[in-house]
Amino acid sequence: MRLVFIATGDIALPSFRHLLEHGPRPLALVTQPDKPAGRRQTLTPAAIKSAALAAGIPVYQPEKIGDAAGLLGALAPEILVVMAYGQILRDDILTLPGKAVINLHASLLPKYRGAACIQAAIDAGDTETGITAIHVARELDAGDIILAKSIPIAPDDTGGSLHGRLADLAADVLAATLARLADGTAPRIPQDPALASHIPKLGRDHGRIDWKMPATAIERRIRAYDPWPGTFTSAVEGGDGQRLKIHPPSSIVKMELVPGELATVGGKLIVGCGQNALELTCVQPSGGKRMSAADYLRGRKPEQFQ
Repeated sequence: MRLVFIATGDIALPSFRHLLEHGPRPLALVTQPDKPAGRRQTLTPAAIKSAALAAGIPVYQPEKIGDAAGLLGALAPEILVVMAYGQILRDDILTLPGKAVINLHASLLPKYRGAACIQAAIDAGDTETGITAIHVARELDAGDIILAKSIPIAPDDTGGSLHGRLADLAADVLAATLARLADGTAPRIPQDPALASHIPKLGRDHGRIDWKMPATAIERRIRAYDPWPGTFTSAVEGGDGQRLKIHPPSSIVKMELVPGELATVGGKLIVGCGQNALELTCVQPSGGKRMSAADYLRGRKPEQFQ
């Protein structure tokens, strides 16, 4: 089976490595151009690019994937596998393969379509999520379903921990999907658009905590947004507000405080919420290192969180 892999995000790495080990060996990898990273903004390749080069797989990095249509067409692929690539595929790419263009999507479609589906599932308090293999359609994440596999969301799962487990699950889903495509048993199950919701890409400012939310919702968000985009608040001290990052875990406290009001008895950092309160255990002042809430309170006297 002649296959081209199209991906950028680390969530696609286990699936790509599965193909390298078990086949079909990809004819090429298409990934986004190297992006600047770190304080020095050094051009840094995606991990999947490094894995492909180490395995001797040709790598294409067009600014727009349509620019590579000729190169990909010359490979005569039967299957295109897409996961966390970051660009919409147009007709010049969708019409290339002889058999199918499939996407591995990190949610149980049609519930969450879009970019931040892993975070959305934790944030909403869902008890499960999964990987769905779909036939790619022009509308984002709206293609017919081939198969889906689910995993439970643990009470202490973060966006990072769930990302890792879904990455591993995706390799299993890909193997099963390719087997069905090979023997002609892959179904096309239409999605119900009435059950779909679109999840936009998250930015840093989305992580600001609204202390008027219930403590249960804030606790989930702190986990969901770890490590990206992270959560933060403004810690008011001496009339000035300083950005304070908040890291999991946190725990719900049955205490009635005004939203943003602090209780700091016994070295504990408890914040009032719209319902109940939340004890924070790990914070990071602006420009500082991650530290326990107790250590933070030894050096700071915050008056409230905004």
